[in-house]
Amino acid sequence: MRRGERGSTSVEMVFAMPLLILIVWIGLGAAMFYYGRSAAIAAAQSGATAGAAEHGTEADCRAAAADLISRVGDALQNVTVECTRTGTSVMATIRGATLSLVPGWSPILSQSASVPVERLTR
Repeated sequence: MRRGERGSTSVEMVFAMPLLILIVWIGLGAAMFYYGRSAAIAAAQSGATAGAAEHGTEADCRAAAADLISRVGDALQNVTVECTRTGTSVMATIRGATLSLVPGWSPILSQSASVPVERLTR
């Protein structure tokens, strides 16, 4: 190392470390959002599948979705479950807030799943 370059590594780290921390922070935030989104999709699919069973009801749909949400921990907060059953399909919609690294801000997401109603045919 030349004499005039002493301390240059320290100066470089002062600029590089905040950028590195920002990149990690953004990655963690994206992972937390993805985890909440995956939990909402799974709950919607579970609810719609339960409601679409041959003798399934909207109450079965809500119960199955709520059961799965209760098992994923704090991935979703302030969750609402909506189920709609028609003669041909069941649609479950999950809305809730995901985890966030930003204090006071929780991204809201909504995920839906639709499943055809099971019918016995001859």
